[in-house]
Amino acid sequence: MSSEPVVSVVISTYNRVTRLSGAIESVLAQETRTPGFELIVVDNNSNDGTQAAVTSLIALHPGRLRYAIEARQGVAYGRNAGIAVARAPIIAFADDDVLVAPNWIASIVSALAAHPEVGYVGGKVLPCWPSSPPAWLTPDHWAPLALTDLGDIAFTVDRANPQPLVSASLAFRRSVFEHVGQFDPSFQHQPGSVSSVEDAELQLRFWRAGGKGLYDPAVVAKADVQPDRLTKAYHRRWHTDHSRIAPLAYQVDEVYDRHGALITRTGDRQLFRIPLWAIREALVTTAALIGARMRRREGPALLLEGRLKEQLGWIKVRRLRQAAVNPASGR
Repeated sequence: MSSEPVVSVVISTYNRVTRLSGAIESVLAQETRTPGFELIVVDNNSNDGTQAAVTSLIALHPGRLRYAIEARQGVAYGRNAGIAVARAPIIAFADDDVLVAPNWIASIVSALAAHPEVGYVGGKVLPCWPSSPPAWLTPDHWAPLALTDLGDIAFTVDRANPQPLVSASLAFRRSVFEHVGQFDPSFQHQPGSVSSVEDAELQLRFWRAGGKGLYDPAVVAKADVQPDRLTKAYHRRWHTDHSRIAPLAYQVDEVYDRHGALITRTGDRQLFRIPLWAIREALVTTAALIGARMRRREGPALLLEGRLKEQLGWIKVRRLRQAAVNPASGR
């Protein structure tokens, strides 16, 4: 291994020792001509034998695999700890239940070399189903599963084309962290929650600073899908939690519209500190939800239910922020 790796791969893990070994081995099993890399496993205060498992693998891969501890709980803390000890100019992230493709690192390096104008790259995160998924669980419902497949054509993402990429398989130039900071722990999983937006919030921050990312379908990983995530109950819980935390990542007039695009609008008329355009969006979603339920289209109805929760969550956060800025005005 080169003394100066081209890529530092960071996996933050917590009490998933049975899955972690597979994730580690998939990174270490990269193709022969892969650019030099190191793998840093950050133990986020596990108590299930993670340290012993990683230590045994280090003995088999000396100099390639490194171990670090981050006692503060949460994936943002874990990833930031990995960034702090990483040696390479490119820092890639994979999850502890993800298997990356044999050309994963080579694809990351190639994409960033071909696109010097972008600060990061991500790609497909495809499912490893525990059983056949229900008919309603189409790719439209993959966000709660941290899965993504945005097609087979590469494209840039930024404020003009806002599509946050999944951090289960995501690589940044080190300069991004130097420019806009690292993962914000305020947006990671909170106790009892099943949703987090620390990855999307970092990308939003980078977009606001004028940065761009790249979706490249050649960057491929596969993720285990836990059986309980195939239920509507889990998806409703995810959307409820997401509706509480996601709006906090937005600026006061940013929101995702009913088509999934990030919009910023100012100067619109308001009613009780709520922009009329936001009220219209929520009413359109409500009407579509009622229609989908009447036609018994369970997949679209569940998706619209989640979208309405997020829109109402944004309205609530926006109203509270406006009240804090101008408490004397109710309109």
